[in-house]
Amino acid sequence: MAQSRHISLRMCIRDVRSNASHVDHGKTTLADSLVASNGIISNKLAGKLRYLDSRPDEQLRGITMKSSSIALYHKYNCQEFVINLIDSPGHVDFASEVSTAVRLCDGAIILIDVVEGVCPQTRSALSISYTEGLKPILVLNKMDRLITEMKLSPLDAYVHLTQVLEQVNAVMGELFASDIMEREEKEELKNETTESMSKRNIEDWQSVLEEVDDSTLYFSPEQGNVLFASAIDSWGFGIKEFAEIFSTKLGFSKKVLAKTLWGDYYVNTKTKRIMKGAQEKAKKPLFVQLILDNLWTLYETISIRKDKDKIASMVERLDIKLTTRDLRHTNPKAQLKAVFSQWLPLSRACLDAICEIVPAPCHLTSEKIERLLSGNFDFSTLPEETQQLKEKFLACDPSPGSPTIVFISKMFPIERKMLPENKTKPLTPEELAERREMARLKHAEKIMREQQSAKEAGQMQQESVNRCNSNHSDESPRSESSVSDENDVNGENSDTTLIAFARIYSGCLEEGSVVYVLGPKHDPRDVLKRQRTGERFSIDENVPLKDLKPGRHVIRITIPKLYLLMGRELESTNKVFAGNVFGIGDLEDYVLKTATLSTTIACPSFSELTSLDTPIMRVALEPKHPNDLQSLINGLKLLNQADACAVVHIQESGEIVLSTAGEVHLERCLEDLKLRYAKVDINVSEPIVPFKETVVPPPKVDMVNEAIEKKAEDVSYATWSANRRCYFEIDARPLPEKVTKILEKNVDLIKAFYHHYGKLCSEKEEEGSEEVTVIDHEMEPLRSMSEKKQRALESFKIELGTAFREAGQEDVLDKIWSFGPRNCGPNILLNETDYEQRKFWEGHSNSTDSRAPGFQLATLAGPLCEEPMMGVCFIVKKWEIYQESQSENQNQGHVDGGHLMSACKEACRRAFNSRHPRLVTPMYSCNVLVNSDVLVGQALVLKVYLKNSLERFLFLSQGSMLR
Repeated sequence: MAQSRHISLRMCIRDVRSNASHVDHGKTTLADSLVASNGIISNKLAGKLRYLDSRPDEQLRGITMKSSSIALYHKYNCQEFVINLIDSPGHVDFASEVSTAVRLCDGAIILIDVVEGVCPQTRSALSISYTEGLKPILVLNKMDRLITEMKLSPLDAYVHLTQVLEQVNAVMGELFASDIMEREEKEELKNETTESMSKRNIEDWQSVLEEVDDSTLYFSPEQGNVLFASAIDSWGFGIKEFAEIFSTKLGFSKKVLAKTLWGDYYVNTKTKRIMKGAQEKAKKPLFVQLILDNLWTLYETISIRKDKDKIASMVERLDIKLTTRDLRHTNPKAQLKAVFSQWLPLSRACLDAICEIVPAPCHLTSEKIERLLSGNFDFSTLPEETQQLKEKFLACDPSPGSPTIVFISKMFPIERKMLPENKTKPLTPEELAERREMARLKHAEKIMREQQSAKEAGQMQQESVNRCNSNHSDESPRSESSVSDENDVNGENSDTTLIAFARIYSGCLEEGSVVYVLGPKHDPRDVLKRQRTGERFSIDENVPLKDLKPGRHVIRITIPKLYLLMGRELESTNKVFAGNVFGIGDLEDYVLKTATLSTTIACPSFSELTSLDTPIMRVALEPKHPNDLQSLINGLKLLNQADACAVVHIQESGEIVLSTAGEVHLERCLEDLKLRYAKVDINVSEPIVPFKETVVPPPKVDMVNEAIEKKAEDVSYATWSANRRCYFEIDARPLPEKVTKILEKNVDLIKAFYHHYGKLCSEKEEEGSEEVTVIDHEMEPLRSMSEKKQRALESFKIELGTAFREAGQEDVLDKIWSFGPRNCGPNILLNETDYEQRKFWEGHSNSTDSRAPGFQLATLAGPLCEEPMMGVCFIVKKWEIYQESQSENQNQGHVDGGHLMSACKEACRRAFNSRHPRLVTPMYSCNVLVNSDVLVGQALVLKVYLKNSLERFLFLSQGSMLR
């Protein structure tokens, strides 16, 4: 497409995610129909080719494993549109691919199998679409199953469809209510009125929900956001299609029919008016009478009766032109597809709905833009230069003067030979003529040189020259071959490259453009303040991430290659404009998984992706041949970069562990490692089951049910350090279960708090400051925690203090010395000594003492089987240090620190053993959604808690991961 043409269509771009549904609900089949509308594949291959499933294992398994994008052209109401369609997986193991696709889109097509109804992944798709502020379009797919499999009558099918629609709207209502309540709670917390919030009753929440406008929240066919389809038979329609068809035949206006074709309406033949109350008067609703009856008749005639004469007459009445081959076809499915694809083409219905409902990139809502720009900060706290970028987002201005803002949602692999620049391109007639002329001139010059040399040289000299040429010609191939072999060895792992999957929100991006790669910790407030004060700072240029110095979060790079994403293929381009989804090449050294690119340093790093899954399946990997270890490590780096959900880490023992979302995801990762990234044979362990160590309250009865005589519980374990200068008394007790759950839920928050103030304390210590606390008036506000995290921390403290008070323990928060392991785990170290140690909430310094590191080491590896601890509270009751002299203490300071750490660790382990230690095994929780006809059999198999959800029953089952 020409550059001027691309600019003219920028206001008509639609970014939409096609497949947002449960697995096998027809996402890729629908995508095939949309791709076929642009002539990229044949209409007859739609649903069979699975064009966007380019991986061999995707074709073999019949499921989508990765997100793929393709740009489609469509004309609607005499206006031309470019639609960026992203096909994403429906399998639960690949939910991370859905997260990467959602961020780049403005709308989503939610597909639902009308027979299966709302399934778990459907709920997830609706949830993430609502969270990201997408405009959804509901497609009730597989309508043919109601006719061919369930054998429902048109009226029964209508009732079934209304029930499915109610299920979807019930999910949307739940999301809406929880969102409003969460916002109200945040406002209450912000205004410090938590007590009034806890006193609210149900009536108050209902009044809040009633005040908010939810008119555009739900799916309703008359609003145009619901389509009825059968992707396998290539047909689909909305209410408006039939409103246009019957408006002339019945004499009603299109607007009236569009509002009454769905609902409890019928036609009064006497008064020739549309009346309400079809169910009350036992009349057929308009949807059944005018739409479903016709569909059922067509299916019955073509699939069941196979009446050739009637088929021909019906085709003639529908004004459809079929070939003789289609009319005589013996396969009813082929005839159905031929008839319906012309009468009610699926691609036209979907693309029309996208153009009408999904907003253009220049019509994004302010709320969505602020959420993208805010990240971990409140939008109002951002600098003025950053807040001004909001207007650029809203304008979606592609002019060179506008700042360029790009978000990369993931990196995906592709073979280098598949890149456009590495493909053999056909020669034009002009190039062929030019090459023929060059070959003719070279041949003529060669003949002239040979004749000249024959005249000037003698016979002996000529033979010598021939021998030299012969030897040289024999050696050249060997030399070239050896160089080629050497290149093959060096480039063995370089035949796969990573392409950045990105969207541009503002400005335009060209090859050779200089942009900033903004890391997730980039704070524009800090950088802009340094610029205003004239403080000297530098930005690394073309420095790979592995060589980036600590504390550096910005890299200046030059854009090497740009590509248009066309499903399985990439097309080279030298410029992309605002609103487009595209690819960027050769960024694997500068981008790990996600990143923000911009030409202005005032742009913040975008907020994190909404995560749908957490890697729970862990296996240990090692190469079959030890010499291949480095190849395996390099391959794992590429896998970690290319897969949004795969997590690779090396344990303290040196064992390489790969964490994945499930069995199917694990199989895909291992196949990619062996065939694409590492290209070595790998030994894979059995799934690793993580254990935890804890202590439990003492038993009240013994093995013969006799009451155990109560012993004194206030017993601590005393220990001395190796140099006999440090004396400890430490006790271990179980934490209340509610407290442990709160700590597990807020691990990331505790970690962020610890690292944030640890960094500030280190900076202050370098400057020579002695005291650093949260209320330090000299602390620069631009370096403090974000307001969002401060509110979350206050909420966490309130929740933790309440849980301790409910367990009968007062004033625990002020005694907390540290959390562990790794300063953020579900264990607590309490200080009940006379020593006045700075409280955990007041900041800390990493170099003040060595007791907390000893506690960290103890909780990281317990005494039972060297597994991490959980739910244990260690209480330091007494701590004394004996010094002979001040000079000796100065000379032995480092020795005392090591002894102190070792003694604290040993005291914690012995106190742990003195209580009632236990191993904690993980439990696997799953939801099984079943119909009522298999309820009894399912209940007999599983020991479950049962919940009723409309027509379906939700089993909540738990079981140990140990088998």
